[in-house]
Amino acid sequence: MSKWSKWIFGGLGWAVGGPIGGIIGFALGSVTEEAGKNYRPETGSSSGGWNRPDVLPNDFSAALMVLCAAVMKADQKLLKSELEFIRAFFNRTFGEAHTRERMLLFREILKQEIQIGAVCQQVRGNIDHASRLQLLHLLFGLANSDGEVSREELIVLQQIATLIGISDKDFISLRAMFVQDANYAYKILEIDPSVSHEEVKKAYRKMAMKYHPDKVHHLGPEYQQDAQEKFRKINEAYETIKKQRGMA
Repeated sequence: MSKWSKWIFGGLGWAVGGPIGGIIGFALGSVTEEAGKNYRPETGSSSGGWNRPDVLPNDFSAALMVLCAAVMKADQKLLKSELEFIRAFFNRTFGEAHTRERMLLFREILKQEIQIGAVCQQVRGNIDHASRLQLLHLLFGLANSDGEVSREELIVLQQIATLIGISDKDFISLRAMFVQDANYAYKILEIDPSVSHEEVKKAYRKMAMKYHPDKVHHLGPEYQQDAQEKFRKINEAYETIKKQRGMA
């Protein structure tokens, strides 16, 4: 493959798929160039075992990979725990057969300078709100993979949330699922500790509907585990509040 592959792939990717397409295209070109494979567009594969991951610039997995890279670069550290989180996610989501290709692609994405504003604008314009909530939940999971969400990571996560159209209440709710304090359960349900029992029940019903796994069924079965995880945290928050208040 020509030494200009990454620039060709990146330029075509940007032209066809905007900033995310440019990043993915540049990464694809870098991988094929470095590996010295003979990429064949008609088959989507190349000699030597490299198979191009099926990633479209406006799909959820492409946005997720690019924004995961942005979060990992936030504190200027690339931790083993974070890479293992990504590897485990790819393995769970795409299967062992495609994890190697995804990881090679992801490592190339990590080398790039990511313009978060442009990427988030594309995400906001092409991905529905429920899926954007799931995206942010996954990003928090990545940031917390070492057991702590750092200040730098939190700043980037807040920036991403704002740019992709996630409200402050929803951001605080998702943050409370990973960064817990005395009132974390109330924050998850987006209510104040002073509200009545009836308001607690009402808030739970509202949040259970917002985070029900069916809201993101269109992403495919590979993303249902994370959807179920968010839903479980809503239920756990409700049960915690009920126990604290002695509610029936």
